[in-house]
Amino acid sequence: MFSDTALRMGAEPNALYRLRDEIMRQGHSVVDLVSGNVTEHGLLFPQDRLEEILLQAGRAAQFYRPDPFGQLPARQAVGEYYEQRGVTLHPRNVVLTPGTSISYWYCFKLLANEGDEILCPSPSYPLFDYIAALCGVRMAHYSLDEQRGWAIDLDDLENQVSNSTRAIVLISPHNPTGRVTTQPELERLAEVALRHRLPVIADEVFSEFLFSDTVLPRPAGTKGMLVFTLNGFSKMFALPGLKLGWIGVSGPEDSVRTAMRALEIISDTFLPVSEIVQAAVPGIFPAGHDFLPSYRSEICARRATAEGRLRAFPGCSYVPPDAGFYVTVRLEEIDEDKAAETILRKSRLLTHPGYFYDMKPDHLVFSFVHRPERLDACLSDIRATLAGLQKQG
Repeated sequence: MFSDTALRMGAEPNALYRLRDEIMRQGHSVVDLVSGNVTEHGLLFPQDRLEEILLQAGRAAQFYRPDPFGQLPARQAVGEYYEQRGVTLHPRNVVLTPGTSISYWYCFKLLANEGDEILCPSPSYPLFDYIAALCGVRMAHYSLDEQRGWAIDLDDLENQVSNSTRAIVLISPHNPTGRVTTQPELERLAEVALRHRLPVIADEVFSEFLFSDTVLPRPAGTKGMLVFTLNGFSKMFALPGLKLGWIGVSGPEDSVRTAMRALEIISDTFLPVSEIVQAAVPGIFPAGHDFLPSYRSEICARRATAEGRLRAFPGCSYVPPDAGFYVTVRLEEIDEDKAAETILRKSRLLTHPGYFYDMKPDHLVFSFVHRPERLDACLSDIRATLAGLQKQG
């Protein structure tokens, strides 16, 4: 009665999540230390300003006149955002979406036929596997080198290009390692992409959370390469519930025109973005600009709390993230499955083993965006659990 895709997606949860569900059925609460939803952790866009913007947007959206690309004032606001960062994305080449996941789905359908391959980094976010399955495409992987701070292994990247490859996904800042691609890395990646005539899907959702004064190197600033830049309000302004993302298309004019014609039909098929949300976009950008300094400062403070604890973790090492909301901890002599399960059983804290992200060898992955006092207590519990596992050998 069901497709193979439905049956795969409807499979039983993995052992760790079955354990979590069992603990919750017993009446206990579980702290999801993997959650990067900052609204659950005290980080909120100014609510009075948001209410005012949405009220005005509701009035502006009384009459339904949809545009497949998204309302022009919203796209102009997106274009201005990039112009302020030294990158040209013309509003006519911006498509609004209800979030980055749908943006990926649009791009995969636009660029690949069933059975084709999309190259993405490894480690990688598990969401790609589901989107690829829904699109009928395969994910191939190029390596990030932990020994070099999770830098792209550019030789491996080129080796993974095949006759079936249709695009390269670049996630910078990367999730979950927090690595920011350097300008020299980007230039070499662009050489590979241009040599093999491959577009680049550039995921920049953590672009506002760099932990240094460096400017994010952006593929859209590279000449000659067809680039699909993905971002949205979820992480940028702590507004996941607004469900607003975008795709900015840049590169050779003929390729951009072809892409935009197809994206117009794809988006027009669904018209998925709320008109009220679109009408709110021009107001949210300036209000968000005022909000970002305090928001960034709080994320940096929580990262510092995590680093203070992580330095004392027994039998562990980690590459400090350049950006983002997550940290990956390498377990030197402790099995990752056993560690994640024991932490969940003893402390009722959900972390992820590295294999969830195709990360080898043993790692734990979790977010540091929780409230500092809660984060400090959670990491103290994890440290004690790892110390006990290390003694057991």
